[in-house]
Amino acid sequence: MTSGAWNDSIPGIGTFFVGIDVAPGRYRCDDGKGGWWVRFTGPGGGDPVGSWPLPPGPTEIEIAQTDFAFETHVSTYWRRIAPPRAPEDGSPAEPRPVADPALRAELDTIVARRRPLLWLAPLTVLGLGLLGSPLLGSLWLIGLGMLAVLVALGTPSVSLDLRRARELERRRDRYLTPQDFDDEGRAMLGRVQAAIDAVRDSEVNREGLLDAVDNAVTLPRQEWEIAQVLARQSKLRAEQEELAAGGTLLPEVEAALAPLRDKLGISVEAVTRRVEALERYAERARSADEVLRAQRHLESIAEKARQYDELIADTVRDDLALPAIERLTEQSDELVRTLRERLAKAAEAGGELPPPS
Repeated sequence: MTSGAWNDSIPGIGTFFVGIDVAPGRYRCDDGKGGWWVRFTGPGGGDPVGSWPLPPGPTEIEIAQTDFAFETHVSTYWRRIAPPRAPEDGSPAEPRPVADPALRAELDTIVARRRPLLWLAPLTVLGLGLLGSPLLGSLWLIGLGMLAVLVALGTPSVSLDLRRARELERRRDRYLTPQDFDDEGRAMLGRVQAAIDAVRDSEVNREGLLDAVDNAVTLPRQEWEIAQVLARQSKLRAEQEELAAGGTLLPEVEAALAPLRDKLGISVEAVTRRVEALERYAERARSADEVLRAQRHLESIAEKARQYDELIADTVRDDLALPAIERLTEQSDELVRTLRERLAKAAEAGGELPPPS
């Protein structure tokens, strides 16, 4: 799976990190017979929740925004059919983890570089069998041969997943979880992710009509850079609160903290402008979607109207059918012009985003 850009599907076998490899949401597998899945619901991959064996036929799974990873072993693949559910109590959804878009490719490169070492395990087992067979007999060789087959089948996938997890843990500075933000930071990150999801899931984006902006590359990079700033702001706010509490709000302490608060306020204003630019882009994409749906609806009506016009033309003079066709054509042309204008405005809003550093 490519780094920095989510697909709407998950391969049937592997371990995938939520917010790095896959987006949260509801997924469906057409046939999970005999397979299994595990959701690692804890912030660091603890608290696993799973199901095994899966029954024949379709099965569905809800990957929450707070999940750390999703492990699967099915014969087909998972397809996302719905976004994550909103909390039942009406509270804002917890933001999902955010990672450096280059992290997955880096992890895959490390694993691929060491992949040949994984096949040494079954070869080692066979070597022991050959060495021990003169002393222990052919049954020893047969038994170790069977063990070598099992190791060959099981070692690669398990070892690759474990190695990815270890390498990910060593790169803790390359991804952020909701626990890295305070309430203000989580709220702002939620706005960022809502805007990005709106653009990514829009029809005009899926059909490539927003071709002025490479959303698959730009949006993950924007999310990661904003998240890094929000995490640093959250940390500094916590430090300011500790300093203020330790000084019991004496005038000297207030005077010393004032410049720090001003600088933090400038940073907050700057990142807020960046978030608002993302939200404008999302709003323009939604607006273009409305026109696109209206255009398609009109095309459907026009197709049906032609059948009626043909009926009229067959029964009365042809000139009675012409005005209706011309009206539909004018309406369609107007919608096309409007759609182009909305797409241009969306592309303009996308161009307002600051370039990735």
